[in-house]
Amino acid sequence: MPQKILTVSTRGQGLYEFTGEVADFLRSAGAGEGLLTVFVRHTSCSLLIQENADPDVKTDLNAFFRRLVPPSSDPSMRWIVHTTEGPDDMPAHIKAALTQVSVGIPVIGGRLALGTWQGIYLFEHRDQPHRREVVLHFGG
Repeated sequence: MPQKILTVSTRGQGLYEFTGEVADFLRSAGAGEGLLTVFVRHTSCSLLIQENADPDVKTDLNAFFRRLVPPSSDPSMRWIVHTTEGPDDMPAHIKAALTQVSVGIPVIGGRLALGTWQGIYLFEHRDQPHRREVVLHFGG
């Protein structure tokens, strides 16, 4: 069963598309029919399958999650206890808990069975740049 670990470099909070790298993995693995599992090995970022046509979607998703879970320095978040790693850390864990760290994507004829406007994104929830590891596993 083919596997690969991708590294996604982030520049802070936001959505980082890596659909192309996943498609390259499937081509190099000689994938046919099966299921691709995508798993991120971190607790302060997550994965999304989301629209990749209009960049306003990314802007609005980022704004929504910032409003939903502001930094622990925000007065509305003073109930947070875990603050030793900075004001963005516990909110990052909450955002990851609300989204997903693993997605399964059908593969048909060696290609991702994504919709026309769908892309695979790493959703970085921390302010600082990070190098995130994403595990790809294809089962045919």
